[in-house]
Parts: sequence; structure tokens; C-alpha cells
Amino acid sequence: MTTLDRITQNPNVAKGGMVLAAFVLAIAPFVIGANLGNSWVRNLDMAMLYIMLALGLNIVVGYAGLLDLGYIAFYAVGAYVYALLNSPHLASLVHGTGMEWIFNPPLWVVIPLGAGLAGLFGVLLGSPTLKLRGDYLAIVTLGFGEIIRLFVNNLDRPINITNGPKGINLVRPVEIFGHPFNKPLEFLGLNIQPLYLSYYLFLALAILIIFVSIRLQDSRIGRAWVAIREDEIAANAMGINTRNIKLLAFAMGASFGGVSGTMYAGFMGFVSPESFVLMESIMILAMVVLGGMGHIPGVILGAVILFATPELLRDIANPIQDKLFGQRFVNPENLRMLLFGLALVLMMLLRPEGMWPSKRRKAEFHEDDASAAAEVEAELSKPEGAAHV
Repeated sequence: MTTLDRITQNPNVAKGGMVLAAFVLAIAPFVIGANLGNSWVRNLDMAMLYIMLALGLNIVVGYAGLLDLGYIAFYAVGAYVYALLNSPHLASLVHGTGMEWIFNPPLWVVIPLGAGLAGLFGVLLGSPTLKLRGDYLAIVTLGFGEIIRLFVNNLDRPINITNGPKGINLVRPVEIFGHPFNKPLEFLGLNIQPLYLSYYLFLALAILIIFVSIRLQDSRIGRAWVAIREDEIAANAMGINTRNIKLLAFAMGASFGGVSGTMYAGFMGFVSPESFVLMESIMILAMVVLGGMGHIPGVILGAVILFATPELLRDIANPIQDKLFGQRFVNPENLRMLLFGLALVLMMLLRPEGMWPSKRRKAEFHEDDASAAAEVEAELSKPEGAAHV
């Protein structure tokens, strides 16, 4: 056991760490805004959305071991649910029909609706793929993601529902207790800007998703997902209903993506099919893999690093080239993809278990390391004290 493990297992230290983390998260937007500007507060808001997405995909890939390359489709479902219900686009089509009451629903309605519809699409994706594994499953999920994107891209005729490639604009911002999140809020003498309000909302939802993920991980369902990931045939032989458990993994992961999508639409005020391309699915999958599949802190770390790196390159790549060479040889976008590919290669060669893996996964990749195997064996031999859901 490492020194860090011994420290973090001390209850007093763990509580102190949680208090410190809560304090840092509470003041983060003010510190970043004061030193780096509001553009980086906006990046912080988007990072929270990607954390929610990565945690959702972690259920499918990290827990259940099901490779999903079409996860961005559930993000799109949540975004379009919010946009269609909170913009004048679809409302104009039903004007005078008596259905106007379904538009502009409160946030506590639209979030469960987006999550539920995305979860339904997750079941629709999972149902025909129950007997597929590995590359075949990846191809089918990739196709599903592209189908959803093309569907919303072409659903502008004969009835203009999604406005096609033009996207939906004039989306109403998130509103809580009658206060829209595109206006500042006076609270305890502080003038809290809209970007800061969005950050705290996204942070609350991310914490909720983290809590649900932890409860699922330590439950019978979570252990069933791990059993399927390790050996589906053995899990089936032990009495696990692999069909229902896999469908539940797809549904739960998709619902988290739907929540993130609804917040994205309300935050941006505009959605279009271009925001839900295959590269986004690959990026989210890379966050899970590079951070540490099946390990919640690792997934969060991977999401933050992979989202923040491109934004950082946009700020420093061109000034560095101007200073060193007097001209720009590499576009920041191309440099981002170059470094992204290089990071993937190095991580797969040097640390395939991820930057912050769980003990179990670390032992799987280092079977010759007796100390790592002993730690995992000791961890698994402890009495089960987690709650069952």
C-alpha cells in the first residue's frame, strides 16, 4: 500500500480533503475569472458537461465493458429535447392547436424528460446488440450515433421539426425560481454573473451523477456489470440476467448523456447536428480510457485534462510560434490532434490502465506485480458493506 493510500484511508484526512475540495470548487470560477478571464470560466462550465458525459460512458465501457462509439447520440437527444421545448421553432408549428402548454416547461421537468428519453434510446440501441461483442458492437454503436445525427440533420421536411442543418436558435436559457441564467443574480451583496450561475448548476448535477455512479458501483448491479465485463459466460452461468443488466447499463449511461445534453442546449442557446459528430464520441471515450476505465476519479481527471488541453493550446500555441519563429507553422487545431494522437500512443504503451486507475484494473495490467495483486486481493476479501440498490 502506498503512502498516499494510507493517508486517504484516514477518516479525518478524508473528511478534511472533502471540505478542502468543496471550498476549491466553490471559489474556482471567481479565481479563474479574475486571473484568466471569463472565457476560461466558460471552459470550466463546458468541462463540467464533459465530466457528466464521461461518467455516463464510464458505466457502459468502464463497468459493463461494452464498447460504445455512438454515445454522443444521447447527448444530442437531450439537447434537442430541451431546444424543441424551449424555443419558438416548434411552438410556431402548433400555434392555435391547444398544445402550447407543453412548451417552456420548468427545469425539474425537462431534465428528467431529457434523461428518460435518452435512456429509452439507450435501450433501443442495446436491444439489437445484446449478442455482439468487441469490434462488432463498436461498429453497430458507431452506426447508431451517425443515424441519430443524420436523422436530426434531415428532419426538416416534409415537416420542419429540427430545422435540419441550420439548427435551432433562440433557445430559452435555463431558469430556476423565476430567474433566467442569462442575467446576473444579486446574492448576499455579490453580483454573480451568468457563467458563474451555470457553473454551480452544472457542478450540482455533476456531483449528483457522481453520487449515483458510486452507489451503482457498490451495488449488486455494479458488481453484475463487472462480472459481465470480466467473463459474460461465467456471469450468465452464475445466474446473472446478462440481457437485462446490459440493457440497464446502456439506459443508465444514456440518461447521464441526456442530462448533459439538456444543460448544453440551455447554456449555448443553440443546437445543430454539427455539435454531435463522431469525433465527439471518440473524445469522450478517450477521456474514460486515458483517465482510468471504471474509476470515477480517473474518469473525471481524464475529462478535465482532455477538454482543457485544446483550450490551453488555443491560447499559447500561436504566441509561442510567433515568438520563436516569427510566423505560424502549425494551426492550433492540427497541433491539438497531433498531441492527442501522441498522448494516446504513449498512454497505451506506457500506462494502458490509465492515468488514475482503480486497484483492480491496475493489477489486471500488472499481473507480475505481486504487491498490486495482494492489495486487490485484500480489498476484495473485505466484508461487503455497501448498500444495495
